[in-house]
Amino acid sequence: MSGPNIGVFLPTMSPVGDVPPDVVAAARLAEELGFESVWVIDQLVAGSQMAFHESTTVLAAVASATQRVKLGFGIMVLPLRPVAWVAKQVATLQHLSDDRVILGVGIGEDRHPGSWGAVGVSRRRRGRLTDAALSVLPDLIAGRSAAGEDGVEFRLLPGATVPPILVGGISSAALNRAAAAGGWFGLPLPPAEIARVRDTLAEIAAASGRSAPGITGFVMASISGDPTMPDRRAAVEAVADPAGMYGFPYEVADAMVMTGTVAEIAKELAALGEAGAERVTVTLVGDWHRQVELLAEAARELA
Repeated sequence: MSGPNIGVFLPTMSPVGDVPPDVVAAARLAEELGFESVWVIDQLVAGSQMAFHESTTVLAAVASATQRVKLGFGIMVLPLRPVAWVAKQVATLQHLSDDRVILGVGIGEDRHPGSWGAVGVSRRRRGRLTDAALSVLPDLIAGRSAAGEDGVEFRLLPGATVPPILVGGISSAALNRAAAAGGWFGLPLPPAEIARVRDTLAEIAAASGRSAPGITGFVMASISGDPTMPDRRAAVEAVADPAGMYGFPYEVADAMVMTGTVAEIAKELAALGEAGAERVTVTLVGDWHRQVELLAEAARELA
């Protein structure tokens, strides 16, 4: 059996009132277990029962404590931030990590309304702000000259290698952005839907004379062998908490969560690879440390 590269989301979230566990130690473990990449969620205000660390700060700490594993944003809500600050932080992360960053970006979701008010950004403008940011972000990261809103030219130095940029979302606007950027960060979709998106992205890219963008898939998984998740129902209920950490109603969670044995999960991941995903990122449902060991077994079966 062969399949895509496997990345794992770090445990940067916790129930409100708790502090997320040692994510740096978790990243070291993921690297030791052989994962291609580690990922962090990104948001500012989310879920009344959810606590989480800031993504860029986490990846800076992880960069200093690891050597090989790639560092992914999954995904950065780009319009919440001034694009020059994004570029400065990403360039710095590239230098700190020896060019290991993967920059997933998107416009953000409607189910986290508090973030927009917190920074004074209108949700209605998020698409336009994202397009404007993507148009200049590579140049800013690379340290090339740009003009500010006041017309004054500036450069962000030291420039850095522009990381792979993956655009998330399934709307036509999002797919057009992904085709232009060269990478798409997927939703938890079955292999047939991933294949359909793959073909759509290839068509969009070809129309502009571009190569087909790479695809990074995303799944939520709970693997058998974790006492905290004794069956599928327990795993779905852990995600079905509209006010909590994940924020999904039961029927949505039921469709999103992948469950099964190590061999069954390996087969599902391989199917996503066959559908066009060059990488699959996994959010683990259950005891993170036990689940990541089980996921590593599944990844070894793929290899």
